[in-house]
Amino acid sequence: MARQGAGAMLASGGLGFPPQNLARVVVWEWLNEHGRWRPYSAAVCHHIENVLKEDARGSVVLGQVDVQLAPYVIDLQSMHQFRQDTGTMRPVRRNFYDPSSAPGKGIVWEWENDNNSWTPYDMDICITIQNAYEKQHPWLDLSSLGFCYLIYFSSMSQMNRQTQRKRRLRRRMDLAYPLTMGSIPKSQSWPVGTSTGMPCSCPQCLLVNSTRAASNAILASQRRKLYPGAVRQSSTFAGTTLWPTGTAAVMGGTAKGEGLQVPGGAFAPGQSVPGGMPLPGLNNLNRPGTQRAAGLGARATVPPGVPALPVKNLNGTGPVHPALAGMTGILMCAAGLPVCLTRAPKPILHPPPVSKSDIKPVPGVNGICRKTKKKHLKKSKAPEDVVRRYIQKVKNPPDEDCTICMERLVTSSGYEGVLSHRGIKPELVGKLGKCGHMYHLLCLLAMYNNGNKDGSLQCPTCKAIYGEKTGTQPPGKMEFHLIPHSLPGYSDSKTIRIVYDIPTGIQGPEHPNPGKKFTARGFPRHCYLPDNEKGRKVLKLLIVAWDRRLIFTIGTSNTTGESDTVVWNEIHHKTEFGSNLTGHGYPDPNYLDNVLAELLAQGVSEANLKD
Repeated sequence: MARQGAGAMLASGGLGFPPQNLARVVVWEWLNEHGRWRPYSAAVCHHIENVLKEDARGSVVLGQVDVQLAPYVIDLQSMHQFRQDTGTMRPVRRNFYDPSSAPGKGIVWEWENDNNSWTPYDMDICITIQNAYEKQHPWLDLSSLGFCYLIYFSSMSQMNRQTQRKRRLRRRMDLAYPLTMGSIPKSQSWPVGTSTGMPCSCPQCLLVNSTRAASNAILASQRRKLYPGAVRQSSTFAGTTLWPTGTAAVMGGTAKGEGLQVPGGAFAPGQSVPGGMPLPGLNNLNRPGTQRAAGLGARATVPPGVPALPVKNLNGTGPVHPALAGMTGILMCAAGLPVCLTRAPKPILHPPPVSKSDIKPVPGVNGICRKTKKKHLKKSKAPEDVVRRYIQKVKNPPDEDCTICMERLVTSSGYEGVLSHRGIKPELVGKLGKCGHMYHLLCLLAMYNNGNKDGSLQCPTCKAIYGEKTGTQPPGKMEFHLIPHSLPGYSDSKTIRIVYDIPTGIQGPEHPNPGKKFTARGFPRHCYLPDNEKGRKVLKLLIVAWDRRLIFTIGTSNTTGESDTVVWNEIHHKTEFGSNLTGHGYPDPNYLDNVLAELLAQGVSEANLKD
């Protein structure tokens, strides 16, 4: 059985952080009434992380990103979710997983509940299922995780071992969860030194310690004005230089000066000034309990020669995170130093305006538009004819399991009595021509009838495709052309822009709810490729995938929670033109190779391109 993906846990009441200098995927989770940690969607986690960067002790309004979560607010200081209409409070936590696991790839596994809607599995179960799926295991037993369920990948079903009840499950692609890395997370506001009492010497700790010292210096100056003679000299900061002479980077340049000397009067965290004026304490929420206790009695220390704050790097390209740089910049401004503050970077979704005369056809690609009007299927063939086309009968099958029904191949199919077709007996066994995997013919027939019925078969074990696989994409239009702008990482190339447009409509017989209206949010959708040899190859294959109705499908949006709406269908696209803040932009040197692999998994390869 596939092994469970490991996630770094954190205690309720504190923000976790990944191991030293390792990239980790962040998943926020809440504790339900059954004691299980349930993951928020990737879109909600991105929203929480964005708020966390701005204020690690603030609150997060979940309804701003998911309308179904409108009553809920997360308090980052107490690490609890609060429901405003009922007053219910639940603990939340910030968990970390390997970037190669399911949340890092944007893969979601869900089961169909009694309301005929889809519920995501707990994250550890999702990762375990994905690991087994990638290793091409025919089934998975979840008993080791405390659940009496069996997962069958061939029929995409979940069976309760006690009641034998089966439910459908599905695997879908969605937004990847946010990524964080570094020795200290972006939410970690006040790092702590080692157990020896010496402060950490990493650049971020030096910056934060200098910020703390500057804050105390400013407060001490204000107290001297209010309470002359009341401030005692502190040996901690006596004569210490926060910024070496002439190195304060201001407005993108260098300001000469004597360097800011910290006057006496620095107080330990939690001390009060004379007259009862409290000093701002540390954000102890982010620490383990032992560190919080130690931090209350520790004096703020800073080693000599702390480097200047690179204020010019507020755009996020420098070693200092914009949130820390902005906080320090405000304190520098209060100390009388000129500082230029800028906003945190936002995604650049679209290129600069392009006139019609500058839009050109893509070299080597015929036309500029493709339309789909109705279901592209050939004259329907009898299901048994399709199955017979791709298999060879096996007279003496081996004594092993059929991975569709889980019965032995030497016995009758598990679908005996459930499904019957003239000429196909339940004990007949066939071998697929290319890959050689063997199944009951009746099981293959049941699998085909449960799919798109497009004349193709896909081996449930190795995913080899027989025939031409088509999807359930609703009618729409795909446009593609060249614009005179370059993508990050491809400065020598122009850009291919793809525009998908799908209107709302009525679901057909191949969709989840035939006859019911479906919505199409966010259209037209703009996507981008570099105009080079590989980028044009990807475009040609995307056109093939569009014609086969494989780009989109109808399902449930994990961003909004809306069901019966148009969603992406496991072929990733880049929708961010000038940045890569969401993971859906450039630079991404592996994207073209990755999307070629995704297209191949859908049966779309260079062999499908006409000269």
